[in-house]
Amino acid sequence: MSRQHVHLSADEVTATKVGQRHGKPVILKVKAGEIWQAGREFLLSENGVWLTERVEMMYLEIPQ
Repeated sequence: MSRQHVHLSADEVTATKVGQRHGKPVILKVKAGEIWQAGREFLLSENGVWLTERVEMMYLEIPQ
């Protein structure tokens, strides 16, 4: 994998559209506010995608 950042969508509709390009999407909710409060940097790309260096498991909500 050649990506330098984790790519995040601001809402579930966008995440679903992006995920469908690669098969059946699985949407994970990211506790971005908690990541930011912990001091992690976020960048907003020109196409509206949020980027961060990494997301640890404790910041994920995994669907059942």
